[in-house]
Amino acid sequence: MIDLLIAGGGPAGLATAIHGALAGLEAVVVEPRPTPIDKACGEGLMPGGVRHLRDLGIPLAGQPFRGIRYVDAVTGRHAEGLFRTGPGLGARRTELQAALAERAAQLGVRVLPGRIDQVRQDVDRVTAAGLTARYLVAADGLHSPVRRRLGLSAAPEPRRRARYGLRRHYAVEPWSDLVEVHWSARCEAYVTPLAPDRIGVAVLTCDQAPFDVQLARFPLLSARLAAVGATGAPTAVRGAGPLRQGARVRVAGRVLFVGDAAGYVDALTGEGLTLAVTAAGELVRCVRAGRPQAYEQAWRDLTRSYRTLTASLLWARHQPRLAPRIVPAAARLPRTFTRAVNLLA
Repeated sequence: MIDLLIAGGGPAGLATAIHGALAGLEAVVVEPRPTPIDKACGEGLMPGGVRHLRDLGIPLAGQPFRGIRYVDAVTGRHAEGLFRTGPGLGARRTELQAALAERAAQLGVRVLPGRIDQVRQDVDRVTAAGLTARYLVAADGLHSPVRRRLGLSAAPEPRRRARYGLRRHYAVEPWSDLVEVHWSARCEAYVTPLAPDRIGVAVLTCDQAPFDVQLARFPLLSARLAAVGATGAPTAVRGAGPLRQGARVRVAGRVLFVGDAAGYVDALTGEGLTLAVTAAGELVRCVRAGRPQAYEQAWRDLTRSYRTLTASLLWARHQPRLAPRIVPAAARLPRTFTRAVNLLA
């Protein structure tokens, strides 16, 4: 019998399959789309995620970055927090997924075309997509069909405005070896170095408006892009949202959730990819030990810093008096800002 039947062949699903194979478990991935899949993503891996991929035997090309820089979109005032444990890595999501898929194939993981919607389980097995396994891992993204089918999605919080992400690539040389987060009155823009000749620009916002309209809210960033010749032939815009997606549990009988399907606060702190690959390891460890229910607490422990810091920043972002003070406060308290950056590294 299959040990792990995995719904979703993105980074979270493939990382789970690789962990499972290395632990001696048979893992099968079911994914309806061909690899690689391009999606809206900040495309930055924190140092912990880089180390984790290296431990899994996954070589990954990309552009190293030394830390995070917060920038006021109008005044240019900024704060920098440098990593203490090695660099992060900017990497195209498509290249990350392709590298994970290659490693999974080396380990004998089967990837089957298909979609998992219906799930049946009893005390010792779960059946989905015509396959039977000991456990089903739902790694099927932000709006997880498995989570929705099982009635495990948390209700949206009242009066909380939905946030959306938009991403575009520019074929220019990165001007910094830091990930820049530009703060405007209504949204944030992330600039991630991805290669010697490419950057990614992602905007997080509550406003549903075209990318160029959003970018105009960052005059210094717009001027910088124009100065380096980034106005010609950018890539198509990718979008995602609403970003906040709650999950009531991470373990439901023999169904376990990982990656965005396990619940998502916001992309503000850039932890999505790193948490996906590290939580996959915790999931497999709990299953391998015969204690799948322990994964709920392991997930909570692993994501606590991310959830706390992200929720705090989001709260401040939506306070009219506090939002303009985020960057100045970080600049005035460089040690505190650096500690916060490394809390997530």
